Amino acid sequence: MIGIGIAGYGYWGPNLARAVADTGAARVEMVADMSEAARGRAALRHPSARLTGDLLEMIQDPKVDAVMIATPVHTHYELAMAALRAGKHVLVEKPLTDCPVKAARLVEEAARRGLTLMVDHTFIYTGAVQTISDLVGRGELGDIYYYDSTRVNLGLFQSDVNVIWDLAVHDFAIMDHLIPSRPVAISASAASFVSNSPENMAHLTVYYECGAMAHLNVNWLAPVKIRQTLIGGSRKMVIYDDMQTSEKVKIYDRGASRKPGTYEHLVSYRLGDMYAPALSSKEALLGMAQEFLRCIETGAVPLTDGRNGQRVVEMLAAASRSTEMRGHPVDLVGLKVAS
Repeated sequence: MIGIGIAGYGYWGPNLARAVADTGAARVEMVADMSEAARGRAALRHPSARLTGDLLEMIQDPKVDAVMIATPVHTHYELAMAALRAGKHVLVEKPLTDCPVKAARLVEEAARRGLTLMVDHTFIYTGAVQTISDLVGRGELGDIYYYDSTRVNLGLFQSDVNVIWDLAVHDFAIMDHLIPSRPVAISASAASFVSNSPENMAHLTVYYECGAMAHLNVNWLAPVKIRQTLIGGSRKMVIYDDMQTSEKVKIYDRGASRKPGTYEHLVSYRLGDMYAPALSSKEALLGMAQEFLRCIETGAVPLTDGRNGQRVVEMLAAASRSTEMRGHPVDLVGLKVAS
């Protein structure tokens, strides 16, 4: 049975530890956290796990085969690199690192050592995103025209990252998974309306090589929680509302097309049926943990591997650069200002 070490037992670490235990194919071997209170909580939930306040001690432990990192973003690179150099497989809470160069180094190190490097982009493992991915793969949506997402709520304010790195990261991961075309530039505007805190609201536009566009609205200062995405294709359109308890995904056979004729008849509209497909009820986090273990055992490439994480970090870095220039588009190739 694979021995897992959990680095960080604050907000997300307990969820990772529970998912590991639920797989039945791995055990929580060690939990490392500098907080005595956090270690106390871990002891109650995982009595067989060994506890330590030294994260590097856990990484070096011979009974730990793989490390799951759930610590502040600025620590991801050092801990992940130390784990890879110790011969451990690594899963990192999103985002992979705080800059593209560090992400690239981790990808290279994992490849050189033949180790699994994976990012916990949990939404990719939801039944909703998997269903939409299947639709895109089968060509049912046709060419993707746009991705329009609203991801807002009141809090939870982060101290080490702004709202883009906290919320837009989810959409960047989903877009990387769903949209076949390559993003070429990003424009982003952000602002902070709470003293001494990172930017808490932002609007982003992503430009794709194929001509598709994505618009994201992320906000920690909204009166209600909204998690809604619209995806428009040349054949069909999708509404994905993650706040719904049922019918999270609705597929509309609707659209518009141009046809020859007089000006009044240049555009024709198609108003077909709507249906809501049945979605897998499997917990996304459990599916993510199972994917990590499967790739460790077989050497397969994870669905959300290090390169996926690197691409997402590149988008986050470009968005951050754009906010510094008041929304001027930033080219994703070398982070140059787009023309």
